[in-house]
Amino acid sequence: MNGHPPSQRRRQGHDIEALTARWLSQRGLREVARNQHARGGEIDLIMRDGDTLVFVEVRYRRCTQYGTALETITPAKQRRIIRAARFYLARERLSCACRFDVVGVTGTPEALEFDWISAAFDAF
Repeated sequence: MNGHPPSQRRRQGHDIEALTARWLSQRGLREVARNQHARGGEIDLIMRDGDTLVFVEVRYRRCTQYGTALETITPAKQRRIIRAARFYLARERLSCACRFDVVGVTGTPEALEFDWISAAFDAF
């Protein structure tokens, strides 16, 4: 932390991630962790779906005029998420089934739409 208060954009991002975690929990996933920083990247949400550990990337767009939230997941972004997940697994000494989900969130905080892609990309 640099001593400065979080920016409005960062606060909004954390709020969207919290709403997404709740939304996924209502669909049967269980929250394990949020905002896990690891070498080369950050994992927004880590959830459990039964015995499977789920690394969730949350992408938010107020509108789709310049593309959807899901379209912002580039191959380079996928590699960073995979690298961060591997680091997390090693740090926590976990060996379990994993998957990578993406949740695109669109709209205003009063009227959000969630687009969940389970197993959006595979690395293991």
